[in-house]
Amino acid sequence: STLSCPYCVRAKQLLERKGVAYKEINLSNEAPEVRIELMQRTNHRTVPQIFIKDQFIGGFDQLYALEREGKLDQLLA
Repeated sequence: STLSCPYCVRAKQLLERKGVAYKEINLSNEAPEVRIELMQRTNHRTVPQIFIKDQFIGGFDQLYALEREGKLDQLLA
């Protein structure tokens, strides 16, 4: 996430509502190389970049879609 990311806040709120523990890496505090490496790894240029069990899910929109479709709990189990 970054300091000024409303989608990061929404993703964290969704996970907190579900009682899910998560690890947040604030890219605002990291060297630019870290952000570049992450974006190259995921081919995703925006934050948040959400991983569940080392699998890249996408951003908040993808996380929310999984929740709406009833698939998120299965991934988190």
